[in-house]
Amino acid sequence: MATDNITAIILAGGQARRMGGQDKGLIQLAQKPMIEYVLNAIEPQVNTIIINANRNQAIYEKYGFPVVADQIGGYCGPLAGMASGLQISKTPFIVTAPCDSPLIPDNLVHKLYSTLQQENAEICTAFSNGRLQPVFTLMKTELLSSMLDFLNNGERKIDRWFEKHHLAIADFSDQAETFININSEEELVAIELKLKQ
Repeated sequence: MATDNITAIILAGGQARRMGGQDKGLIQLAQKPMIEYVLNAIEPQVNTIIINANRNQAIYEKYGFPVVADQIGGYCGPLAGMASGLQISKTPFIVTAPCDSPLIPDNLVHKLYSTLQQENAEICTAFSNGRLQPVFTLMKTELLSSMLDFLNNGERKIDRWFEKHHLAIADFSDQAETFININSEEELVAIELKLKQ
């Protein structure tokens, strides 16, 4: 797989209402900010990384990657973060992952990319736990104009945008823990215990 074709966009731009409005990427998980687990897991799998963040940009910049805020104001969801990263990406493909899923496996990008290629698709998203995991998606960078048109028409839901394109689905049912994300203090404690084990 040609990893030099792929830029990762780490989505850290949300409001994290369920976590009391904290910046989830910077929440400490076993003495490390949560985003560090994601960066460490994804960096060997791609050419470069872009961090999408709407606050604390100076802190995120210390990781040495470009940081971009949503170009559409008002916390419009992950699709807005994807679009902002797409606008500065210089590779033919991007892959996205959220900042609050610390158990990303080392085959995430390979499996998404190979499934997309096999099905000659425009987008490949992950499937696990009985549903799509749309923030874990690989897509062609040329879809930027379609995404911007969709957002500029007031649309926000990723799955509705997916319907406009040839979508492949990569089955990660055997790696369900990959898609655990942290939305509460209880989940934070549970993941810390898992990491220690």
